[in-house]
Amino acid sequence: MISASGLAKSYTVRRGRERVQVDAVADASFEVAEGEIVSFLGPNGAGKTTTLRMLTTLASPSSGSAQVAGHDVVAQPREVRRRIGYVSQGGSAGGFAKAGDEIVDRAMLYGLDAATATRRARELLERMELADVWTRVPRSLSGGQRRRLDVVMGLVHQPRLLFLDEPTAGLDPQARANLWDHIRGLREEYGMTVFLTTHYLDEADALSDRVIVFDHGRVVTTGTPDALKDQISGDLVEMEVADPEQMDAAVRVLEKSAADRPTVTGPRVAGRVHRSGTVLPGLARELDAAGVELVSLEVRRPTLDDVFLTLTGRSLRDSH
Repeated sequence: MISASGLAKSYTVRRGRERVQVDAVADASFEVAEGEIVSFLGPNGAGKTTTLRMLTTLASPSSGSAQVAGHDVVAQPREVRRRIGYVSQGGSAGGFAKAGDEIVDRAMLYGLDAATATRRARELLERMELADVWTRVPRSLSGGQRRRLDVVMGLVHQPRLLFLDEPTAGLDPQARANLWDHIRGLREEYGMTVFLTTHYLDEADALSDRVIVFDHGRVVTTGTPDALKDQISGDLVEMEVADPEQMDAAVRVLEKSAADRPTVTGPRVAGRVHRSGTVLPGLARELDAAGVELVSLEVRRPTLDDVFLTLTGRSLRDSH
């Protein structure tokens, strides 16, 4: 459904008296199969939106190529646009026209007649739990309702592929979870391919069949959320030792099972352990035999932030 190869975008900007080239996207190369939900995960400023604008024909690549829905984004932009839906980060619904009129007008721009556009708009509003907003203006809706209305606008012409740019940015947790459910439903009900940009780790983990990690204008890695997390050297086992004098013994015991040298921070020692579920019983027995008394023992599965930290040397959470 999407095939990008060496996609790049540069801008020339003025800095003082000099004009310098800025590489917004250096190398975007990836594939998206039909029916997938794929998250384009990276910090703000990584080049995600610029990449999305090139894939949706809103910006011309400086170099590289991309095929979207079977058509070249440079040579066949009209064919691409007919087959995709695009929901920008800022939204597309205006503030003064009624919501129903906005949707019908959008559909008619794609060649639907008024009757078909109206029927399709009402079906989508019902599907997105917005049946009662037809006569309301978008500015009177809640943030979650406006975002779902934006999605309806992107779906009204029945595209095969939907692009979502930071779809839940600024929404409260309940509204985010609600929109996630609707995005999953699009694939389940219509077999739609969904490509979304996000900087939310939980969003990429919860929604995606695959995640493309993007940083400094380049693809860092790609894989299923579980496969990416499996690249990390085991679960994080963290213990708080009751007596500081027992710390050396605790480190020695944990070191036998850890993938690398355990780290000590105050009364706590931590290390990555493969298959921690099978290792913990033996670890507890060894600690007891060594006379180590614990205040607490915690196990944490790797997260996508651990993946990002391992691959880039910085936390995605800290980049916002």
